[in-house]
Amino acid sequence: MRSKVRRLFFTAIAGWCAVWSARYLAAQRGNSITVTRLYAGPNGEARAEKTALNLRSSSLHSGLDETARLQTSGAQFLRWPSGTVWEWHTASKRQYIITVSGRGEVEVSGGQKIPLNPGQILLAEDVTGKGHTTRVFGSEDLVLLLIPLAAQ
Repeated sequence: MRSKVRRLFFTAIAGWCAVWSARYLAAQRGNSITVTRLYAGPNGEARAEKTALNLRSSSLHSGLDETARLQTSGAQFLRWPSGTVWEWHTASKRQYIITVSGRGEVEVSGGQKIPLNPGQILLAEDVTGKGHTTRVFGSEDLVLLLIPLAAQ
Protein backbone atom coordinates (compact mmCIF):
# COMPACT_ATOMS: atom_id res chain seq x y z
CA MET A 1 0.00 0.00 0.00
CA ARG A 2 2.78 2.44 0.92
CA SER A 3 4.59 1.92 -2.41
CA LYS A 4 1.29 2.43 -4.22
CA VAL A 5 0.79 5.80 -2.48
CA ARG A 6 4.40 6.76 -3.20
CA ARG A 7 4.01 5.84 -6.89
CA LEU A 8 0.78 7.85 -7.08
CA PHE A 9 2.50 10.83 -5.43
CA PHE A 10 5.41 10.81 -7.89
CA THR A 11 3.03 10.37 -10.83
CA ALA A 12 1.06 13.39 -9.64
CA ILE A 13 4.26 15.43 -9.21
CA ALA A 14 5.45 14.51 -12.70
CA GLY A 15 2.10 15.46 -14.21
CA TRP A 16 2.03 18.71 -12.31
CA CYS A 17 5.56 19.58 -13.49
CA ALA A 18 4.59 18.86 -17.07
CA VAL A 19 1.62 21.23 -16.88
CA TRP A 20 3.55 24.07 -15.19
CA SER A 21 6.61 23.73 -17.44
CA ALA A 22 4.76 23.27 -20.73
CA ARG A 23 5.34 26.84 -21.96
CA TYR A 24 9.03 26.74 -21.07
CA LEU A 25 9.60 23.34 -22.64
CA ALA A 26 7.59 24.25 -25.75
CA ALA A 27 10.11 27.01 -26.38
CA GLN A 28 12.87 24.39 -26.34
CA ARG A 29 11.83 22.42 -29.41
CA GLY A 30 14.59 20.11 -30.55
CA ASN A 31 16.48 17.07 -29.35
CA SER A 32 17.15 18.24 -25.79
CA ILE A 33 15.96 20.27 -22.81
CA THR A 34 18.38 22.95 -21.61
CA VAL A 35 19.28 22.90 -17.92
CA THR A 36 21.59 25.25 -15.99
CA ARG A 37 24.07 23.19 -13.96
CA LEU A 38 25.64 24.64 -10.78
CA TYR A 39 28.85 22.92 -9.67
CA ALA A 40 32.00 23.54 -7.61
CA GLY A 41 35.15 24.01 -9.69
CA PRO A 42 38.53 22.57 -8.66
CA ASN A 43 39.23 25.66 -6.51
CA GLY A 44 35.88 25.33 -4.67
CA GLU A 45 34.33 28.32 -6.46
CA ALA A 46 30.77 27.83 -7.72
CA ARG A 47 30.29 27.82 -11.50
CA ALA A 48 27.30 27.60 -13.83
CA GLU A 49 27.02 26.10 -17.30
CA LYS A 50 24.27 25.19 -19.72
CA THR A 51 23.85 21.46 -20.19
CA ALA A 52 21.27 19.34 -21.97
CA LEU A 53 18.95 16.48 -21.15
CA ASN A 54 18.77 14.52 -24.39
CA LEU A 55 15.36 13.53 -25.73
CA ARG A 56 14.36 10.37 -27.57
CA SER A 57 11.09 9.21 -29.09
CA SER A 58 8.67 8.20 -26.39
CA SER A 59 7.07 4.78 -26.22
CA LEU A 60 4.02 6.35 -24.54
CA HIS A 61 2.53 8.02 -27.60
CA SER A 62 3.53 8.90 -31.14
CA GLY A 63 4.94 12.42 -31.40
CA LEU A 64 6.08 12.64 -27.77
CA ASP A 65 9.71 12.86 -26.69
CA GLU A 66 11.21 11.84 -23.36
CA THR A 67 14.48 11.78 -21.46
CA ALA A 68 15.98 8.68 -19.91
CA ARG A 69 14.41 7.90 -16.52
CA LEU A 70 16.04 9.84 -13.70
CA GLN A 71 16.65 7.99 -10.44
CA THR A 72 15.33 10.25 -7.69
CA SER A 73 14.96 9.91 -3.96
CA GLY A 74 11.85 12.03 -3.39
CA ALA A 75 10.53 15.50 -4.06
CA GLN A 76 9.38 18.51 -2.10
CA PHE A 77 8.17 22.06 -2.62
CA LEU A 78 9.99 24.95 -1.00
CA ARG A 79 8.65 28.50 -0.58
CA TRP A 80 11.04 31.42 -0.20
CA PRO A 81 9.38 34.64 1.01
CA SER A 82 9.79 37.73 -1.15
CA GLY A 83 12.95 39.65 -0.27
CA THR A 84 14.84 36.60 1.06
CA VAL A 85 18.61 36.58 0.50
CA TRP A 86 20.64 33.51 1.49
CA GLU A 87 24.33 34.39 1.19
CA TRP A 88 26.91 31.80 0.08
CA HIS A 89 25.57 28.33 0.76
CA THR A 90 26.06 24.97 -0.93
CA ALA A 91 23.32 22.73 -2.28
CA SER A 92 22.20 20.29 0.42
CA LYS A 93 22.35 17.44 -2.12
CA ARG A 94 22.51 16.85 -5.88
CA GLN A 95 19.07 17.84 -7.09
CA TYR A 96 17.00 19.33 -9.86
CA ILE A 97 15.34 22.60 -8.89
CA ILE A 98 12.37 23.77 -10.95
CA THR A 99 10.99 27.28 -10.43
CA VAL A 100 7.21 27.01 -10.14
CA SER A 101 6.33 30.66 -9.46
CA GLY A 102 7.93 33.91 -8.39
CA ARG A 103 11.24 35.37 -9.47
CA GLY A 104 14.76 35.37 -8.13
CA GLU A 105 18.35 34.64 -9.03
CA VAL A 106 21.30 32.49 -8.09
CA GLU A 107 24.74 34.12 -8.09
CA VAL A 108 27.90 32.04 -8.45
CA SER A 109 31.57 32.98 -8.14
CA GLY A 110 32.74 35.78 -10.39
CA GLY A 111 29.35 37.50 -10.21
CA GLN A 112 27.55 35.37 -12.83
CA LYS A 113 23.79 35.49 -12.13
CA ILE A 114 21.29 32.85 -13.21
CA PRO A 115 17.67 34.04 -13.29
CA LEU A 116 15.03 31.97 -11.52
CA ASN A 117 11.85 32.39 -13.58
CA PRO A 118 8.86 30.04 -13.82
CA GLY A 119 9.86 26.95 -15.78
CA GLN A 120 13.61 27.45 -15.18
CA ILE A 121 15.41 24.17 -14.43
CA LEU A 122 18.63 24.05 -12.41
CA LEU A 123 20.79 21.04 -11.63
CA ALA A 124 22.42 21.91 -8.29
CA GLU A 125 25.63 19.95 -7.83
CA ASP A 126 27.69 22.50 -5.86
CA VAL A 127 27.53 20.43 -2.67
CA THR A 128 31.10 21.44 -1.70
CA GLY A 129 33.12 24.64 -1.86
CA LYS A 130 31.93 28.22 -1.50
CA GLY A 131 28.46 27.60 -2.91
CA HIS A 132 26.13 30.25 -4.30
CA THR A 133 23.86 33.09 -3.17
CA THR A 134 20.09 32.96 -3.73
CA ARG A 135 17.90 36.08 -3.88
CA VAL A 136 14.11 36.46 -4.22
CA PHE A 137 12.76 39.53 -6.09
CA GLY A 138 9.41 41.22 -6.46
CA SER A 139 6.25 41.00 -4.42
CA GLU A 140 5.61 37.29 -5.03
CA ASP A 141 7.16 34.45 -3.02
CA LEU A 142 9.48 32.09 -4.91
CA VAL A 143 8.11 28.53 -5.06
CA LEU A 144 10.54 25.79 -6.06
CA LEU A 145 10.16 22.07 -6.69
CA LEU A 146 13.21 20.15 -5.41
CA ILE A 147 13.87 16.72 -6.88
CA PRO A 148 16.90 15.09 -5.22
CA LEU A 149 18.82 12.60 -7.35
CA ALA A 150 19.40 9.14 -5.94
CA ALA A 151 22.94 8.40 -4.74
CA GLN A 152 25.13 7.00 -7.51
